[in-house]
Amino acid sequence: MVKEELIERSPLRLLEQSIHGGLGPGNLGMIAARHGTGKTACLVHMATDQLFQDKYVIHVSFAGRADHIITWYEDIFQEIAKQRHLEDAMNVHDAIIKHRVVMNFSQDGVTPRQLSASLEAMIVDGGFTADVVIVDGYDFERGTPEMVLALKSLAEEHRLAVWFSASTHREDTKQDEHGVPTFLAPYVAGTAVLIALEPHDTHLELRLVKDRDHYPDENLHLKLDSATLLIRKE
Repeated sequence: MVKEELIERSPLRLLEQSIHGGLGPGNLGMIAARHGTGKTACLVHMATDQLFQDKYVIHVSFAGRADHIITWYEDIFQEIAKQRHLEDAMNVHDAIIKHRVVMNFSQDGVTPRQLSASLEAMIVDGGFTADVVIVDGYDFERGTPEMVLALKSLAEEHRLAVWFSASTHREDTKQDEHGVPTFLAPYVAGTAVLIALEPHDTHLELRLVKDRDHYPDENLHLKLDSATLLIRKE
């Protein structure tokens, strides 16, 4: 399969259709699920799909080390290439990794303004004209809504689509009327799209909780395969 056909047949086209053509420049989206249930894999698959389309991606990691993020990208690419029988896979790989930057931060060591300034320096001074920013591993229970506001402002100024991961807990019984955990509600208010990963025996189901000003609570008919960690159609 050639790259263009792979892009066209990606199950992520169904996700884009469900959220009015995609997250879109200037908007923030969030993938929420319990810790260790596939949020990073989901975001890396979404980012890799953008890389296939020659978009530029900055992956911001708040984990202690960033090397495992590179491993995620390599594993997801290899799985897609194998399953889709991607032609000239190595050359495609070498081309798209030039469009990806991974930045690592300590949540305790960076303020919202500093993070925004670092990203802007990469985009403006570094000449890396990003289209998508992935923010992975940020602890919203210890964070502040100012982080979301800072990135929202950056997204609007530089026409970025920004996706966050957010960890929830099995014991999160305090929720708003839409089923959003109370601690996440101040952050969700500033996001355009909220998708929940719901665990099942053999996969995780993607459920659309929020789409702009609506809360459809809708099954997207997509799942995160527990074996391959790729997003698939049901």
